Amino acid sequence: GKNNKLQASDIKRVSDAVANRKDVSKFARVVSRDEIRKNEYNLNIPRYVDSSEAPESWDIYASMFGGIPKKEIEELSAYWRTFPELKADLFTNDIGEHVHTAEGNVKDIINNHANVISFKETYERAFEGFDAELYSDLVEGMKTLNISKEEIKLSDEIFNRLVSVPLVDEYNAYQLLNDEWVKIAVDLEMIQTEGFLATKQVDPNMVIKKKNGNDVEVQDGWIGRIIPFELVQETLLREEAKALKEKEERLAQVAAEQQEILDSLTAEEKEDITDVLNEDNTAFLASPLIKMAKDLLKGHDAADYAEDSPEGKIITVVRLLDEEKELKKIIKADSAKLHLLTKETIENLADEQVYSLLELKWITPLIVELRKMPEVILDKLAAKVQALADKYSITFADVEDQIEETEVMLSSMIEQLTGSDADMKGLTELKTLLGGE
Repeated sequence: GKNNKLQASDIKRVSDAVANRKDVSKFARVVSRDEIRKNEYNLNIPRYVDSSEAPESWDIYASMFGGIPKKEIEELSAYWRTFPELKADLFTNDIGEHVHTAEGNVKDIINNHANVISFKETYERAFEGFDAELYSDLVEGMKTLNISKEEIKLSDEIFNRLVSVPLVDEYNAYQLLNDEWVKIAVDLEMIQTEGFLATKQVDPNMVIKKKNGNDVEVQDGWIGRIIPFELVQETLLREEAKALKEKEERLAQVAAEQQEILDSLTAEEKEDITDVLNEDNTAFLASPLIKMAKDLLKGHDAADYAEDSPEGKIITVVRLLDEEKELKKIIKADSAKLHLLTKETIENLADEQVYSLLELKWITPLIVELRKMPEVILDKLAAKVQALADKYSITFADVEDQIEETEVMLSSMIEQLTGSDADMKGLTELKTLLGGE
């Protein structure tokens, strides 16, 4: 085992290795009976499989003079086999055993390279039609498919599609499938057990709350048995959800504006209005603030005070408090209204709407994650190349120069200090240690 906690992909990797009796670096190794006998039949896994990372090595020449050792670049040979011309664009063709990174942003060079673009296209072609296959199996066949065998079928399909794609770890793709399948299988079991109408059911959302010091289970709205409320609001009730979100964003903005006004007050201005601030001057006190604003507006209009004056700021904060109070009231009402509308929408879904929503819930997240895999690989390559560049960017000579400059600066500062005879004797010795005269 590579880690203390194995993921589904690790378990499958090991089980495949066992089934095919093959070695998998850092995960599994075929061991002879003689080796087990020599180890006195000790079957402790770390004795046979080394899952630790190789220790980092440092090149002495590069540490002293800079540059990147070619042997460390060749540790990324799996990438160069896939992108045979990329290495020449990433590194200068220096004579000797060391090179430098080319001019420009490493990530941009990689992503814009013809080899990389071709790799992305190959990956896209490998998964052409997979979303349609998933729809046929899961959505159209939801009532009759064999749930226990379906994940195996889909994982085999993923493995087959990735056979001709280099660099991509098919077990990482399997992990993406497994992460989604855990949720999909629950829905499928419910549909096959309760019938298709389960997709149009909502249940009381039961939560635990404190009542008289005791934990009590109470209903807090509704929850879709299979179709999530959030998904319905993002698709079928988009306008209503957008309107509510805009009010929530304005509420957050109102709170931020109040904080900005408080932060803009000087220490002296805060001293003059301590009655409307809490003890550590980090928040306004609503009631005293409203009273002060009313006193300011007796016989005056808000326009009588400059907007950036302390009085103008107090009046603005009170206006913001009123808006905040009104927004909270509206948001509470609109949120409850949208919640009930979502419930009614789920209960009255047409069959075709259910199919579309299940596709969005089951299939779209997996396809999105699968499409990200090339980017993850390329980001990893960019990070490795940048790490090599950074590793030797500051040489020991550079560090020594920085130390010398700091010592000279500190020595110069010591000369400006005064003190007792004992202090000056100590400072003279420190200056000597720093290399000063």
